[in-house]
Amino acid sequence: MSLDDLHLNLRNLTQDDYPQLKQLMDAVYDDIGGAWPQHTIDRLIQEFPDGQIAIEDDERLVGVALTVRVDYDEFSNPHQYDDLVGNREIILNDPEGDAMYGLDVLIHPDYRGYRLGRRLYEARKELCRSLNLRAILAGGRIPNYHEYPDLSPTEYIDQVARKEIHDPILSFQLANDFQVKRLLRKYLPEDEKSQGYATLLEWNNILYEPAERVLENRPTQVRVGAVQWQMRECASVESVLQQVEYFVDAISSYQSDFAVFPELFNAPLMGLQDRATQQDQLAAIRYLAGFTEHFKNEISRMAVSYNINIIAGSMIEVGEDDRLYNVSYLCHRDGDVEKQSKLHITPQERREWVIEGGDELRVFDTDAGRVGILICYDVEFPELGRLLADQDMDILFVPFWTDTKNGYLRVRHCAQARAIENECYVVLCGSVGNVPSIRNLDIQYAQSSVFTPSDFAFPHDAVLSETTPNTEMVIFSDLDLTRLTVVRAEGSVTNLKDRRKDLFDLRWRDWSWKSGARQEES
Repeated sequence: MSLDDLHLNLRNLTQDDYPQLKQLMDAVYDDIGGAWPQHTIDRLIQEFPDGQIAIEDDERLVGVALTVRVDYDEFSNPHQYDDLVGNREIILNDPEGDAMYGLDVLIHPDYRGYRLGRRLYEARKELCRSLNLRAILAGGRIPNYHEYPDLSPTEYIDQVARKEIHDPILSFQLANDFQVKRLLRKYLPEDEKSQGYATLLEWNNILYEPAERVLENRPTQVRVGAVQWQMRECASVESVLQQVEYFVDAISSYQSDFAVFPELFNAPLMGLQDRATQQDQLAAIRYLAGFTEHFKNEISRMAVSYNINIIAGSMIEVGEDDRLYNVSYLCHRDGDVEKQSKLHITPQERREWVIEGGDELRVFDTDAGRVGILICYDVEFPELGRLLADQDMDILFVPFWTDTKNGYLRVRHCAQARAIENECYVVLCGSVGNVPSIRNLDIQYAQSSVFTPSDFAFPHDAVLSETTPNTEMVIFSDLDLTRLTVVRAEGSVTNLKDRRKDLFDLRWRDWSWKSGARQEES
């Protein structure tokens, strides 16, 4: 399947989806009776619409999670699947229930490997939190149990938990923070593969508050993982991508919303040429640009597969005009890819590599806030940060690459100023290491950091986190977006509100004429 054609959308199931749902359930549950009848699904959607979650790809149903509300005390004790079903195969939803019960999770076979099941589970958890319910319960089949006739059900479950045996359902549920509470006997007697057994699984909502103590306002948290990347000699393209995927995997395992890489992080690929060939720097940088499309596609695949948005540092792109641009790609976890070009080109980039500056500046809507990207030198021009702030930016990502400490400090101090003056978070992500065999990669200096506005709701020095200088590592930061709303409205100072627009203003010029799009003024 081509990633270019992948456009995932998470939404609630509707009654119009039944034909596709039936086809999906018949394929996945062919061993236990196939799909529910239409009136069962229609009733479920009517009674608990938020609990019926679907993933579609260009209107094609590719994943579904069906859920009901139940009484925790009743269904956290031994029960059978039939206890959830009334007359005429009507699912017994309890509108006053204090827990959710996971009925089914189905993924189309063509879409397995993209971790869509995990995405559905995370949506369920978020719904559980938003409804302030106590837990999510589920009766989990153990479909590989029939392959181990010498094991008791308890022994089988223990070996799956120790990863000595893989079970397609239980292993997945354990990986998604569900705990086995007890063994259920005769849960689905017709389930021959599970021998009628199931596990009672539970995920506890640690934010649950009894009704009399519900918090009216819960902060919106965004977790960011930034890679302070070490430049190193590489043997192949695959070895660099393997290192990228290692970090993406690690960062996503901490439930991060963003993974961030530095500017030109794949520059060591120029070392695949011999030293003599590298002397022609224009040829060397065009050689590097030849890997960009492959890297973009692979990182987009990782974003979807690991369910994380990726700021893919920056890479050299050959534009439609055959000129070179330094471009950062935002790879969304729904499969979309957007880009921001570097606008201001350093003298070294212009002199050695003949790189051109882009002419568009954007704020990107993501499922974890509105973000902007300024590549290295661009953050030293305050007008850009202010233009982004005027478009309600929450987080500014700054992938950078500097060789010396004074160069790094220019970027750092300017980035911290952007956080203060624009009342936003700034994530600064750079590279380290020495690669003497590659020209212009001899040395690097970096201390990646996350900056905040400077006010009482934030750290006293306006530095949320930072790395050890010149050491390859990852930093994680939880960004509270509601604090930005508060500081912008009620902070000790309110920079954005207090600007003297009667004295000055700032605007972005219309450069669409460069592509022939702007109409001549009459």
